[in-house]
Amino acid sequence: MSDGDEEPEETTEEAGETEDTTAVDPDTLESRLDDAEAALDAAETEADLDDVDADLDDIEADVEAADLPEPEDEDEESREEQLTARIDELRDGVEEQRGPYASDAVESVEDDQSTIESTRWTEQGEADLVDVVASFLNEAGDVLEEDFDATDDPTTEDLAGDLGAVVDAIEAAGLDADEDADTIAALLEATDGLSEGVEDAQEWGDLSVRQKLRAEGYYDVMGQKHKDFPPEWTALKEWEKRGNVEMILLCMEHLGDSDFMERHCLDSLLHVAKEEALDEVGQRAARRNTKAIEIVGKIGSEDGLEHVEDYVDEEGSPNLRTTALKAVGEIGSEESTQLVANQLVAERDDVRSQAARSLGLIGDTRAVEPLADLLEEDDSDTVRASAAWALTQIGTEAALEAAAEYEDDRSYIVEQEAVKAADALDDEPTEAAA
Repeated sequence: MSDGDEEPEETTEEAGETEDTTAVDPDTLESRLDDAEAALDAAETEADLDDVDADLDDIEADVEAADLPEPEDEDEESREEQLTARIDELRDGVEEQRGPYASDAVESVEDDQSTIESTRWTEQGEADLVDVVASFLNEAGDVLEEDFDATDDPTTEDLAGDLGAVVDAIEAAGLDADEDADTIAALLEATDGLSEGVEDAQEWGDLSVRQKLRAEGYYDVMGQKHKDFPPEWTALKEWEKRGNVEMILLCMEHLGDSDFMERHCLDSLLHVAKEEALDEVGQRAARRNTKAIEIVGKIGSEDGLEHVEDYVDEEGSPNLRTTALKAVGEIGSEESTQLVANQLVAERDDVRSQAARSLGLIGDTRAVEPLADLLEEDDSDTVRASAAWALTQIGTEAALEAAAEYEDDRSYIVEQEAVKAADALDDEPTEAAA
């Protein structure tokens, strides 16, 4: 190569480097947004709005790619932020102008269907709904040129089914947002009326507590005169006499916020302990309510063990612990024998005493030996008497013999229990099994 020949310079592109040198003028971007805004104002169809959306996508991409100047003041909004905010505003305008769509009417009706089915209504509310749905069926039928027959004497499930027929008809009509705009608007007017009617119908939750109790027949057992206040207490005592757990639970459901009424409801359930109350009292037992734990024991269902067993070794509250032990004993499941027997070595006399009695209630013969040891060795005569009582309750020959040995005990209360065991042994047939 001669000295006069100059080697051509290597371009950036040839060097494998690319550089976007395109500059986007902020004023040009603003002008394009002005055009998009004008197109939005003039849009008449969904296709027109789609075009505006597409233009906004292009402008947004150019804003992101542009090297726009930063403001001198840090607190001042940048040109990019200004342009982006305007794009967002125009997008909102596009969405506002879209529709309405047939799917909007479908969604509204389906929402009302769900409300009708999932809400508890008063009798008046159900009657209101019948009228509201019938009116809507007529209006929707006129708009869609269909006949929608309302179910005779409908339940709320029937009403929801009647509305479902309208939903099916709307979807089958294939309404176009542009060509059928008037039809869709009329449908939406009808669905608005339906929604307002459903909202105005009387729900159970709209009633006061006394209105709810009255509607449930809670006060039906009361005479014209009653001396107790509040009147709910008078009715509660009457339902207790009749052994009606359902009404006692109803009172507790509505008046459980009152310590006075909850206490009396639990007292009633203690006297009318039936398994249908287990879930409700179990919830209160979980809150360490000793009266509820006592009721669980009175009910006597093994399903109640889960509500009380955790408190058997509760160190913080002796009363809670002994109440739970008694409840476990009254339930009488031999699966609890070891749990209760573990409490025979508890530090407190009252806990050991109740544990012994609970083992007697359970009646598991595996408890005979530890109870006999307790009777022989414990320092508390009350605990020893409880052990003797428990052995007598278990009632096998071995259990009775272990208790009867103490007929001449130094403690009167132990001696009395031992005598009962000896008398029971005398009554046992000679072939009684150990």
